[in-house]
Amino acid sequence: MSDAEIRVRIDKWLWAARFFKTRSLAAQAIEAGKVTLNDERVKPAKALAIGDRLVIRIELYEWSITVRTLAQRRGPPTGARELYTEDDASRERRMAAMAKRREGVDPVPEHGGRPDKKQRRILQRLRGH
Repeated sequence: MSDAEIRVRIDKWLWAARFFKTRSLAAQAIEAGKVTLNDERVKPAKALAIGDRLVIRIELYEWSITVRTLAQRRGPPTGARELYTEDDASRERRMAAMAKRREGVDPVPEHGGRPDKKQRRILQRLRGH
């Protein structure tokens, strides 16, 4: 079968292209609207075609890619990078976001763990205890 005859679900392709660790995580991201196909929200079972444009948002990063080839199996990372081409503008935005995060200019908010004594008392007052 040639690439034109193969039908690949978008969640399966995202997993094969190594954007997500599992197909279920890819499906959840698609359902949550973090992945768009040709500027439209889709369902995880939507079939991909060569030349489709995807926008993928994972945490603070965003990829704008074009599908080059279709794959149903997950291969090595070097092979996964050959499945798509990323726009130069997308790559620059992502690298800038990585650099900003490394510098600590725009850190990811931390939860801070357990509340201390003062925070516990504030929480108790809010709950009415």
